[in-house]
Amino acid sequence: PSWTVDDLRGLERVEWVQVGALARSDFPAATLASLARGRRKVALDGQGLTRPERPGPLVLDADYDPEVLRHVSVLKLAEEEAVTIVGETDEDALRSLDVPEVVVTLGSRGSLVFAEGTLVPVPARPVDRDPTGAGDSFLAAYLVSRSAGYAPVASARRATAVVAGLLGQRL
Repeated sequence: PSWTVDDLRGLERVEWVQVGALARSDFPAATLASLARGRRKVALDGQGLTRPERPGPLVLDADYDPEVLRHVSVLKLAEEEAVTIVGETDEDALRSLDVPEVVVTLGSRGSLVFAEGTLVPVPARPVDRDPTGAGDSFLAAYLVSRSAGYAPVASARRATAVVAGLLGQRL
């Protein structure tokens, strides 16, 4: 079932919240609006934006409610999700989302950070382990760094190092 405003009890004093939706119906715009109320920063793992709630084979599409993004401070998209939603991973395409920070993970090629009107690539080195969960770990490490006062690009560099460490690689 979708998260409701009532499901958010206990988060009133939390400054940063990471939201991971599996389907676009998981977190309606009204729930995210309530979550973002006050000083809270909401980071959304955008995989749910591209996934309709229906059984069967997973087919990504861009038929999400753009109102959802009004309440998001940081949007993390995998490259395939970004291309599905805006067609490209360039500066103009990511700017069109109208989210203050957009981070696009590119697997072993690193990430792109769009913040303060600028797109910056953050390199990574290929890993020879199963990277399952790397995007989730990246976003969590990114948010820990942001909440500690690091700038967006520095946070992505730190998150890249954390994920490499989790996968047993050295940068």
